[in-house]
Amino acid sequence: MREPHVREIICLEPSALALRLKGQRHVTLLESVMRSEHLGRYSFLACNPAASLEVNARGTFLNGVPTKKSPLTLIDRIVSENRQRHVTGLPPFQGGLAGYISYDYGRRLEPHARIPDFAPICPDLILHHFDCVAAFDHMQERAWIISETPARADEMEELLRHRPKVTGGHAIEGWQSNFTREDYEKAIARTVDYILAGDIFQANITQMFSAPIPAGFDPLGFYRVLRQKNPATFAAYMDYGSIQIASSSPERLLRYDGTTVEARPIKGTRRRDADPVRDANLIADLTSSRKDRAENVMIVDLLRNDLSRVSKPGTVKVPVLCGLETYANVHHLVSVITSELKDRHGIGDLIGATFPGGSITGAPKIRAMEIIAEIEQAPRGVYCGTIGYIGFNGRTDLNIAIRTAQFSNGIARVQGGGGITARSNPAAEYEESLTKIKRIMEAFRP
Repeated sequence: MREPHVREIICLEPSALALRLKGQRHVTLLESVMRSEHLGRYSFLACNPAASLEVNARGTFLNGVPTKKSPLTLIDRIVSENRQRHVTGLPPFQGGLAGYISYDYGRRLEPHARIPDFAPICPDLILHHFDCVAAFDHMQERAWIISETPARADEMEELLRHRPKVTGGHAIEGWQSNFTREDYEKAIARTVDYILAGDIFQANITQMFSAPIPAGFDPLGFYRVLRQKNPATFAAYMDYGSIQIASSSPERLLRYDGTTVEARPIKGTRRRDADPVRDANLIADLTSSRKDRAENVMIVDLLRNDLSRVSKPGTVKVPVLCGLETYANVHHLVSVITSELKDRHGIGDLIGATFPGGSITGAPKIRAMEIIAEIEQAPRGVYCGTIGYIGFNGRTDLNIAIRTAQFSNGIARVQGGGGITARSNPAAEYEESLTKIKRIMEAFRP
């Protein structure tokens, strides 16, 4: 088992340090902007990976070489071959795989699902092996470079001394949805019909807004505006050449600390109000809503079932059911499900059992995914997939990539939506889809 090299550095704002890495390969920032002891304590910054795993329309590639092996099997193999001692007292990601798995990768996990192959927005999966990472503990206000060799730490430290690059523009205008309001409300009504017919209990339906990327637009500059407009616990910025991603997600797909698995689905949303009395009334409306609670509980049951496939018998628990969490723009109902992974299963098995997250598909999952594809008629790309890390020290943390903007092929894309149940009102669901992306769209304004 490898021993990591650790070097303490001055603790600066991670997104400001990311400016110094502009021009490096595959810059990856996993940032907790809404900071707290439990959820928002750590951030991570890396670039220039030692190796890469990519899944795209042409196949699966390990370091650019095609392979027939399952990507999830490859993840477990890569982790097993690069085991590293966990250093206590440091942030949990101390080197390993980091990147994204797109929502559209989910169809590969369900080969019998009737989901068409839409023209892709981006590769289905990109995970980079980072042998050097800058790790930040915001509670202690300390930072370290953690690397496989002292030489790699030297390289990173030198890069972080560079003068920050100047950011370009962050504004984009001319957004168009793939639905008119009338068509979106009809799509919601159609989903309700599927529910009443007994096909599903719930489905997550979204609309996509897109616009041409103007000359001079800088995705990292946009991310730095977004993180201020919508601070989030599971934010991220990635520049992977053909695609850039800026995420301000509040939701965790799963965390694994070597013993315990934790999932944190979000279901149930109300907008914030600047008036404290009206804001309190919105909270009361959310916490007393039978519709939102039922929606949340259905997803909890789905995730309990998903986790039970790879967890030790009797270990799946729900320590928090429909707890209230408040963010810059919205209030959410959040539940917590925990379990213990069976000894014979690796992180690839855990991802295979839980991906895509139930909160952004619906239940039952496979039929909900089929209906989503039929109604949305478009790929989601990274949106509703997952962004995060899989550490060689046995620690993993993956978000659900909501509140996320994607930049590829000259087009910017943002999606928003919500969980549809038998009680859903199409007009209200349309308004909720706009509420979900309000702060993202504000970040695009000049």
